[in-house]
Amino acid sequence: MNDMTDGAAARKAAFEVNKLSKRLHRQVGQAIADFNMVEAGDKVMVCLSGGKDSYALLDILLSLKQRAPVPFDIVAVNLDQKQPGFPADVLPRYLESRGVPFHIENQDTYSIVKRLVPEGKTMCSLCSRLRRGILYRVAGELGATKIALGHHRDDRVVTMLMNMFFGSRLKGMPPKLVSDDGKNVVIRPLAYVAETDLEKWAAHRQFPIIPCTLCGSQDNLQRVQVKKMVREWERQYPGRTDNMFTAMGNITLSHLMDRNLYPFATLKPTGVPDAGGDIAFDDEPCAPPAVPITLHRAEPAEE
Repeated sequence: MNDMTDGAAARKAAFEVNKLSKRLHRQVGQAIADFNMVEAGDKVMVCLSGGKDSYALLDILLSLKQRAPVPFDIVAVNLDQKQPGFPADVLPRYLESRGVPFHIENQDTYSIVKRLVPEGKTMCSLCSRLRRGILYRVAGELGATKIALGHHRDDRVVTMLMNMFFGSRLKGMPPKLVSDDGKNVVIRPLAYVAETDLEKWAAHRQFPIIPCTLCGSQDNLQRVQVKKMVREWERQYPGRTDNMFTAMGNITLSHLMDRNLYPFATLKPTGVPDAGGDIAFDDEPCAPPAVPITLHRAEPAEE
């Protein structure tokens, strides 16, 4: 009886992994196609940090490369920031086992950040600026035509909310953009992928995860707090994250208030019916959800 139960469990696990694999590859392939992220002859520099997201990005791109309709090359790049205790042998060993061309860039940004950022203050902003400048330079030296980052769907939603809450801007992480130095195209092939799926994929593939000891333990980070909030929303109201994500690509400029993007000041009646016009006198608290949402009653907090 136990053998039969174990066999059924194994078959179910294999089925779920196969379904997950298909979903991840489909979503990454769709994002690449939707935004023309990879073109024939591209050399894609995959930024590999040692976290689950960048491992998954590289893993899926390597798989898609084998059956892509256009030829492209991949080079993995890791920035060794000289954090104390960083296991410098882990990534080279993994990349050699995968047969991936790679480059390890050694730059002691850790000391710079620790010296310039007061104790107790968040380090992400300075660390990110330093890292970005170095990676742009390395991309040029390696002849990379695209820089691929491992930001996923949830990162993009959290960034949008952070910009709204703390920056008073309606802005997020685009799937593709020209870098601020004007010399690089940055792509995010995981743009459609949920973080929970990446967690499952990392566990299945047994990636040798390297934690970030520089800022990973800063529990007071705004990003950490917003991420917890989004996770709690999703637990209580499944589908909310997908709806926010979908909204980022479903924008009605005439119903916002950016005068630089829409000519509010010069608006005149045209006499022609407009299906997208404002329903000025209707009580319209919100539009119908894009997808059905099952609401769950929140459990009472423990006393």
